[in-house]
Amino acid sequence: MRRLHALARDPRHYQVAILTALLVYGRVSGNLVVPLARVALLVGATLLTQLGFTRLKHLPKFDPRSPLISGLSLALLLRTGDWWLAALAGFVTIAGKFVIRYRGKHVFNPTNLALVAMMLATDRVWVSPGLWGHTAVLGFALAGLGMLVVYRAARPGVPLTFLCTYVAILFGRALWLGDPMTIPAHELASGTLLIFTFLMISDPKTVPDHRWGRLMWAALVAGVAGFIRFELFHPSDVIWALAVCAPLVPLLDRLLPHARCQWPGHSGDDHGTPPRRPAHPWARPRPLAPGLGLLRVLRLAGEHEALQPLVEGGPRPRR
Repeated sequence: MRRLHALARDPRHYQVAILTALLVYGRVSGNLVVPLARVALLVGATLLTQLGFTRLKHLPKFDPRSPLISGLSLALLLRTGDWWLAALAGFVTIAGKFVIRYRGKHVFNPTNLALVAMMLATDRVWVSPGLWGHTAVLGFALAGLGMLVVYRAARPGVPLTFLCTYVAILFGRALWLGDPMTIPAHELASGTLLIFTFLMISDPKTVPDHRWGRLMWAALVAGVAGFIRFELFHPSDVIWALAVCAPLVPLLDRLLPHARCQWPGHSGDDHGTPPRRPAHPWARPRPLAPGLGLLRVLRLAGEHEALQPLVEGGPRPRR
């Protein structure tokens, strides 16, 4: 029972289960055009890269959960006709979070970094904007499963703020132009958007540490995505918006310092960096008991030569 409780506390187990279920659904329904060999290649590339950096950085142990999530996410979002580009994307996904870091925290979401880097490097890699079709039932199912993940990750404000702001932009523009409401509703029924909202932007390791910083940053990502979609006419607007806004996270962490999120049961992150704050950001430090506080004051006073006679009960020093 203790083992099952520990598994239930870690949100990465829910993410792996959801991504695997999406892949199985795609194969059964025929909407997933990626062959199983490509899925195995992406997952294998991320796991091998994680293992290599574990040995290179002399980390205490190999943790396959985060690279497994990255590999499954790439299998759902990445589209390419070249196997070596898929393998390179898997390498960039894991290498980026070890190399591009600031104060012990990786700046970019690993999957997002790989997608943007590969699309910038070659035109033979793209993201399918209409993934999974526009079925409302599937959309609600993805939203419900994603909410379960972000609830376990203790960061529900990020996807909710992003989604509310993005919905307001889509429907506000439709009202301004006089378009029917079916147009923004059709744009929201996208599997890529829901996967991005509940499984990418909600990553607790790459969002600002402070609550207000997370809310402002999520709204900014939605605003940048709206600009990219309607001004630059790019279908992968949310993917590019997250990459553009990711470098602002270290700035918000400096302006609004707060406890950093850690996975349950871990004394550090998956890169060997020890936590600078308590493992659980919502757990405040316990105050010292009055007796312990007095003993600490007496101990510190006893270390001072002028106050040592007072602590020991001796006569006061003469001036």
